[in-house]
Amino acid sequence: MKLSSMDPALYPQQLAEKQQSLTQAFAPFSAPTLEVFASAPAHYRMRAEFRVWHDGDDLYFCVFDQELKTNQRCDQFLPASELINEMMLELVEELKPNMVLRHKLFQVDFLSTLSGEILVSLLYHRQLGEDWLAEAETLKQRLSQRFKVDIIGRARKQKHVLHREFVVEQLSVNGRQYTYQQVENSFTQPNAKVAEKMLEWALDCTQNSQGDLLELYCGNGNFSVALAQNFNKVLATELAKPSVESAQYNISANKIENLQIIRMSAEDFSDAITGKREFKRLGDIDLQSYQCNTIFVDPPRAGLDQATLAMVQGYEHILYISCNPETLANNLEQLSQTHQIVRFAMFDQFPYTEHVEAGVMLSRKPA
Repeated sequence: MKLSSMDPALYPQQLAEKQQSLTQAFAPFSAPTLEVFASAPAHYRMRAEFRVWHDGDDLYFCVFDQELKTNQRCDQFLPASELINEMMLELVEELKPNMVLRHKLFQVDFLSTLSGEILVSLLYHRQLGEDWLAEAETLKQRLSQRFKVDIIGRARKQKHVLHREFVVEQLSVNGRQYTYQQVENSFTQPNAKVAEKMLEWALDCTQNSQGDLLELYCGNGNFSVALAQNFNKVLATELAKPSVESAQYNISANKIENLQIIRMSAEDFSDAITGKREFKRLGDIDLQSYQCNTIFVDPPRAGLDQATLAMVQGYEHILYISCNPETLANNLEQLSQTHQIVRFAMFDQFPYTEHVEAGVMLSRKPA
């Protein structure tokens, strides 16, 4: 991140440039008018990671400036949530005089929520003993006087969790509150307010849908939990075990009764749904009982692999959220042979960077 570009006064211009660039990139696919969902220009990131710099008795956070190619002192961080900024100040003052907690501490990660919870992970270049546990527990008690906080200590082959390794977020979507467990070191949407807009857009795209929904790469059920209301049934897949466990928590917390999560990669599911292979892990799930004419995908930056891409083309409607518009465009070269874009959106999850998330809703072309 270029620290010099992090100026809220510059944000409207940067947003307009992203909008223009994305519109031009997708012009070959006859995309409709781009729907733009902006971020707040400050305090939008629910997650942040900082290197820890030791300078004699002093101790402070650093971030890497891509323009200057060096670490820069960072006492406050404009993109980070107000809760993270408050914790940064408090934590540094607690760590400075504490030789046990600061010894060989090299990084601090923060995971915060709109609901007011925060998780602090302390990363070390040494093994953590009973003295660290005692001091960390005292630190947690002191910080808990002001914050809803949990602490994790990490070192090589060590992980100490002081109470919980997750936070519980509350997102407001079309006036309804959704509860999401978010686990440390697992993927979550970093910009919570834009994440709410993404959920509202996806719900709008799938209003009045017929039949069932299939979702690949469902993570902690972020989208599938909210989208369940628009379908008879939802079948979702995710490979990462912590994410699947969080998804089960979220299904229960939100009282969703028509959503089933399978722990399986998108590639394996493609083989299962097409009958190429059988998988014991599917248990008693009858894939043929699902009448899915809509598929939702939110793949990694690499986009969809060829087998999954071919499988996706078999559905009447495709909702595709992408964290990498370049690979989305590559996938659309094949998808546009059978489908046309009916909705096109830009979600600015990452102000002051070149990164942007895009969403397309595709429907099968008339025969």
